[in-house]
Amino acid sequence: MDRMSSALDVEAKPDPIVVDPGSTAIIVVDMQNDFAAPGGMFDRAGIPIDAIQAIVEPIRVVLDAGRAAGIRAVFLKMQFAADLSDAGPPDVPNRIKHRPLGVGEPMQAPTGESGRILVEGTWNTEIVAALTPEADDLVVTKHRYSGFYETDLDRELRAAGVDTLIFVGATTSVCVESTVRDAFYRDYRCVLLSDCTAEPIGSQFSRGNH
Repeated sequence: MDRMSSALDVEAKPDPIVVDPGSTAIIVVDMQNDFAAPGGMFDRAGIPIDAIQAIVEPIRVVLDAGRAAGIRAVFLKMQFAADLSDAGPPDVPNRIKHRPLGVGEPMQAPTGESGRILVEGTWNTEIVAALTPEADDLVVTKHRYSGFYETDLDRELRAAGVDTLIFVGATTSVCVESTVRDAFYRDYRCVLLSDCTAEPIGSQFSRGNH
């Protein structure tokens, strides 16, 4: 069958784009408990998570429709090793930016289990339950804002013949934007779903980073 026979017309801005499901992936950015769930890092730091929680269901709908059309699902997770060795030395910007959020600190998850802020293998870095990856989905862990920085994301996408990326997740101006820009530099065609991305900081203002 001709791969383009199932092509989808997407009414994007500034111009419409034709998407071939066979060469497209949905990139789900950081929809994990520390950012999106009550009791997670953002919630504990007093950062409102309503906007992120509000995109969970729209993302689920997009994932279901995408999988049905033959589009790959790729989940990005922000996490660090238990010793924080991949977060950088204490005096570098990445550590400084995450320090006020309690990176590495132990805590008790709402489930009653022990957790640690943004640390791998804990409740904190699990994808929220409503979006739990399926067996055929790709999960890529990262330790900086961009999903391409020191990860296998580009190699995995190239191996699968992917040239078009549909972005959903949080937060719009940080990890989503960083990954979109890196994808653009690598010549991927990028589509951002505005109703499936969220920016919690400053969301109360009429104009913001989202």
